Amino acid sequence: MIRGATAADIADSIRGLVERGHLVPGDPLPPVRSLAARQGINRNTAVAAYRRLARAGIVQAQGRAGTRIAPRSHLPQEGYAPSGALKDLGSGNPAPRFIPDPSLALGEAVGRPVLYGEPVVDANLEQWAREWMRPDTPAPPRISVTSGAVDAIERLLAQVLERGDTVGLEDPCFLASIQTVRLAGYRPSPIAVDEEGMTVAGLREALEGGARAIVCTPRAQNPTGASLSEERATQLRAVLADHPYVLVIEDDYYSLLARSPFRSIVGSAHKRWALVRSVSKFLGPDLCLALVGSDAETAERLALRLSPGTTWVSHLLQRIAYGLLSDGSSRDLIARAGLHYAERDAAAAQQLRERGVAAEQRDGMSLWVPCGAPARTVAEHLMRRGWLARTGEDFRIRAGGEPSEHLRLTVHDLEARELGELAHDLREAIDDAVREAD
Repeated sequence: MIRGATAADIADSIRGLVERGHLVPGDPLPPVRSLAARQGINRNTAVAAYRRLARAGIVQAQGRAGTRIAPRSHLPQEGYAPSGALKDLGSGNPAPRFIPDPSLALGEAVGRPVLYGEPVVDANLEQWAREWMRPDTPAPPRISVTSGAVDAIERLLAQVLERGDTVGLEDPCFLASIQTVRLAGYRPSPIAVDEEGMTVAGLREALEGGARAIVCTPRAQNPTGASLSEERATQLRAVLADHPYVLVIEDDYYSLLARSPFRSIVGSAHKRWALVRSVSKFLGPDLCLALVGSDAETAERLALRLSPGTTWVSHLLQRIAYGLLSDGSSRDLIARAGLHYAERDAAAAQQLRERGVAAEQRDGMSLWVPCGAPARTVAEHLMRRGWLARTGEDFRIRAGGEPSEHLRLTVHDLEARELGELAHDLREAIDDAVREAD
C-alpha cells in the first residue's frame, strides 16, 4: 500500500514497494487523481511524487496508458557483444596487433613509489599532454587524468549538473554517453547529426531548452563516422557564443588515429570547456586512461569530483602511457593502425557499393551503413548467415519513432575474401528484409 502525504514520502513509499518486490516492472500505479483522492492530498503533490520517481528511473510515464514501474532493461555497451559462433562486427574493439606493447615502457615506468599528498598527474605526461592539446583549446589547458573517457565525461557532467538537468547529446550517440546520462538522472536533449557532424538547429534547440552541458564528438563521431567541416564548426561556435557558461565537452576519442583534422566548437571567449582524449583506441582499453584539458575552474571542479574516490590514476599507468606516447616506434605503430582502419573501411565500402548498398567511408573504426529497410530485420537475416552487427537502435536517444535503417559494422579484421562475403550476405539480408516489409 502506498503511504505518505508529501511528494517525498509518497515517492519513498513506492520506491520501497519496488525494492521489496511488491511492485515489479510493468505494474501500473494509480492515476494521479485517484492517488490524490486516496491519500487526501492535492493533485499537484501526487504529480510531484511521480515526477521524482521518473527522474530516478523507477517509473515511466506513458501518456494515456498511465504511469508504470520502469523495466530493468540492459543497456548496450561498447566493446561487448554476446559470445557465440557468429563473426562479430559490433564490438568496436581495436586490432590487438596494432596496440603497442606496454612492456616496452614498463622499465622506465617503475621507479620511486608515489605516496599520498603528491601531485596527482605525472609531470612528464602533463607536459606532453599540454603541448599536444594546446593547439586545439581556446586557452592554455589545465591537465587532468581520469580512468578513461567515460569516467571523465561522467565526472565533468556531475560537477555542473543535478538530477533532472538537461544535457545535449548527439543523436545517434556513443553508447557510454547515453548510459551515463540515463543512470545519473539527467535529461538528454537529442542533437541530430548529419554528414558534417552535430547540426546547428539541433544545438540551438538544446540550448534554448535549457541545456547546461553539451557533449560533442568533433571527428570520427561514433557511430556515424561524421567529422565537423570548418563551416559547421564556425556555425556551432557562433551559436555557443551566446551561452559562454554552458559546459562544452569535446570527446576526441579517436585523436591519434583520425584522418580528419580536429575542429573545435569552443570559441576563444567561452568560459567552461573540456577536451577529452582517451588512449583506449590506440594504447588499448585496459590502460583505462584519458587526458583532459580544460579551463582552470573546470579542472578544479573535476579535481573535487575525483578527491572523494580514486583521487588519482595510477602513476604507473601514467608513466607507461607517457613512455608509449613519446616513443617513436609506438607512434609509428599507431599511425599504421589509423591507416589500416581507413583502408579496411574503404575496401568494405567499395564492396558494398558494388552491390548497390550506399555505404560511405568517413572516419573512425566502423562503417555506418544505410540499409533502406528496418535495421533489426536486416541484422536478424545477417545472423542467419553468420554475422553479428549492431543496429542503429542501440545508439538512439529518442525512443520510438520510425525504426532505424542503419547498421554499424566494424570490419577492420576482415580479409578481402571475408569483405566480399559480408557484402554479398548483407545485400541478400537487405533484400530479404525489404520483401518482409512489403
